[in-house]
Amino acid sequence: MLIDTYCANESLRRVCHLEKLEDSKSAPSLSRSVTLLFAATCGLAVANIYFAQPLLDAISKEYGISHAHIGMIITVTQICYALGLLLLVPLGDLVDRRRLVAGMMLISVLGLFTVGIAPNSIVLLAGMAVVGMFAVVVQVLVSFAATLAAPSDRGRAVGLVTIGVVIGILLARTAAGILSDIGGWRTVYFVSAGLTLLMAIVLFQVLPHNEKLKTSISYQQLLRSVFLLFVQEPILRIRAVICLLIFAAFSILWSSLVLPLSAPPLSLSHTVIGLFGLAGAAGALAAARAGQLADRGLGQRTTGIALTVLVGSWLPIGFTGHSLWALVVGIIALDLAVQAVHVTNQSMILRVRPEARSRLTAGYMIFYSIGSAAGAITSTSVFAYFGWTGVCVLGASVSIIALLFWFLTRRFMPKS
Repeated sequence: MLIDTYCANESLRRVCHLEKLEDSKSAPSLSRSVTLLFAATCGLAVANIYFAQPLLDAISKEYGISHAHIGMIITVTQICYALGLLLLVPLGDLVDRRRLVAGMMLISVLGLFTVGIAPNSIVLLAGMAVVGMFAVVVQVLVSFAATLAAPSDRGRAVGLVTIGVVIGILLARTAAGILSDIGGWRTVYFVSAGLTLLMAIVLFQVLPHNEKLKTSISYQQLLRSVFLLFVQEPILRIRAVICLLIFAAFSILWSSLVLPLSAPPLSLSHTVIGLFGLAGAAGALAAARAGQLADRGLGQRTTGIALTVLVGSWLPIGFTGHSLWALVVGIIALDLAVQAVHVTNQSMILRVRPEARSRLTAGYMIFYSIGSAAGAITSTSVFAYFGWTGVCVLGASVSIIALLFWFLTRRFMPKS
């Protein structure tokens, strides 16, 4: 079996044996209320790295950063998020997740406060880097939810928590727009620092313990096992590439959307621009059943339909200059598609290795971060030279590549 190959190294064989025993002994105990708490926490944590998107024009003006380069703020955050996925999330398979979650959130508070007081762009980027790296607490919680949930209910639990993540991403724009218009863009980060601190305290009281494994596996071996999973699991490789492409498309839209909406002739306020996040949240909620469909063996079919919707969403988005209602329709379609594929991806991947869910999540989400970073920097650069039409062509092209990749690799995947 593959798990025997995975445990070829003696120390890895011991940890896998202990992990399997732990998994078999632990009784699933994830109530709906705790699932919703996980979802709310994930939404808040991930919002911290997306608050900047509707504020890019204001930050650009304050620090004198050109539109062609302002996307670097998002890119730095996403690169550090990827580093956090690799260096921090795998610890969820080795140490007490309760302490890990609380500690990561407290460091996030420091990063948010640094962004809020940043006197120059260097300090700003340093703060964003810390926020990005420790926002990966989201993925520790996703794998924790998958571990606590009953096998027959795992897709639903992961789906609910992931919906919290996506709604957090989208409503971050609404909250950032409103708070920025009230007290300036720095207010957004001060408020978030306070809320994150409060949530860290609540979680430390509510989360169950999972004691550190009595094993000789080292941190280096733990990190190496993330790469071994890519070698051994084709489902992880394929779904990670799809993740990269769909979140590149997602970031292409949201990283550059503020630029045409805030410029003449539209000249919308931050509050109004942020309200477009509500349309995206509606799309995310509409995709809530994706995890349940994956539980029923319809993961592949859901993926194909959702990717087709993703391609089609760029047509109404392209009419933004003529109709904001067309933009709303396109946003709902795009976010529904991305959310449906993302939930399905995770539901399928987390079934593979129960003893390595944190590492599977880390490996998968590294590709999410790469896609988001690439989408952010390319979209703002393309907008600077080719305008909104160029951005839409770029987004549609990436979406078509995602659909073609899924079509060409579907025979290597299980049907569910």
